[in-house]
Amino acid sequence: RWQKIFMFPLWSKMAVFWNKMFLTIIVLLIVLFLDAVREVRKYSSIHVNEGAANVNANAFDHIQMKLFRSQRNLYLSGFSLFLWLVLRRTITLLTQLAKGMTSNAALETQVNDATEAAKKYMAENERLQEALNEKGTGKNKEAVEATEKLKKEVEHLKAELQKTSSALHKANMEVTTVKKHSEDLKKEYDNLMKEYERLQ
Repeated sequence: RWQKIFMFPLWSKMAVFWNKMFLTIIVLLIVLFLDAVREVRKYSSIHVNEGAANVNANAFDHIQMKLFRSQRNLYLSGFSLFLWLVLRRTITLLTQLAKGMTSNAALETQVNDATEAAKKYMAENERLQEALNEKGTGKNKEAVEATEKLKKEVEHLKAELQKTSSALHKANMEVTTVKKHSEDLKKEYDNLMKEYERLQ
């Protein structure tokens, strides 16, 4: 489903600018985060003594308001930066998973075709051997040559079947690894969202 969504023409047009957009937004979020850190440090370092606070309560409230705003901006920019990186990683894993699943399906069809062809050649080989046994040995050179040829083809097809089945096994392992990575990422994301809700 995700592969179909990512195959829309809109995404292919955006893919050219995707890395530039990603880096631009990352730089912007880092600048906002650093500015928020600077503001928090600036207003945290200002201490108003009690006598001055009683005299000028508005100034104390104004400093506390600015400190609250800078802390809010710090949390918002920090979580936005982190979630932007998580979003990038999630999209990358989803694309890899979709590609792995399509290659897995293609390898499965290739393996099925190879097994069907091998079964057909083996049945033909058995039929020819039965025909040879009926006619006797040494009477028909062409049948012997055809049998040898068929044996070579069967061995070749068995080798191909072995190769494609090993490739299928490797693709299955890659798909399971990517699925495991995406599940771990999802768990980590859920934990972070719970922590974010708790902080809110």
